[in-house]
Amino acid sequence: MEYEALTGTLWDKGTFWVTVAVLIFLFFFGKKIVGAITTMLDQRSSEIQRELDEASRLRAEAEAMLKDAETRREAALAQAKDMLAMAGREAERLAADLQAEAEASARRREQMARERIAAAESAAVAEVREAAASLAALAAERVLKETIDAAHDQGLIDQAISGLPAALRQKAA
Repeated sequence: MEYEALTGTLWDKGTFWVTVAVLIFLFFFGKKIVGAITTMLDQRSSEIQRELDEASRLRAEAEAMLKDAETRREAALAQAKDMLAMAGREAERLAADLQAEAEASARRREQMARERIAAAESAAVAEVREAAASLAALAAERVLKETIDAAHDQGLIDQAISGLPAALRQKAA
C-alpha cells in the first residue's frame, strides 16, 4: 500500500483533491475566517485593556483610600494621645483638688473639735467657778453668821463704802 501511494499520477490520489479543496476553501473563506478571528482577538484585547484600565483606576482609588485611612488613623491616634494626656492632667488636678479639699476638711474638723474642747473646758471652768463661788458664798455666810454680830456688821459696811471710790479709780485706770 505504501508503494501505491508513492506511484501513479498526482491527481489520481485522494490526498491531492483534499489538499486542493482545502486551498480553495482557504482562498474563498480564509480572509473572512482570519478577519473574524482577528476581530474577535481585537475585541478580546480591547476588553482586556478596558479591564486593565479599570483595575488600574480601582488600584489608584484604593491607594488613595488607603492613604486617607492612614491619615485619619494617625490623626485619630494623635487625638487619642492628646485626650489621654489631657485626661491624665485632669486626673492629677482633680486628685490634687481632692487632696487639698480633704486636708482643708480635716483642718476644719480639727478646728471644730478644738473649739468644742475649748467650749467644754470653758463650760467646765465656769461650772467649777460657779460651784466654787456658791460654796464660798455658803461658807462665807456661815462664817459671817457665826462670827459677826450687828455692831461689827455696821463697821464693815462703813469701811467698804469708804473704800469704794478708791477701788473704782483703780479699776478705771
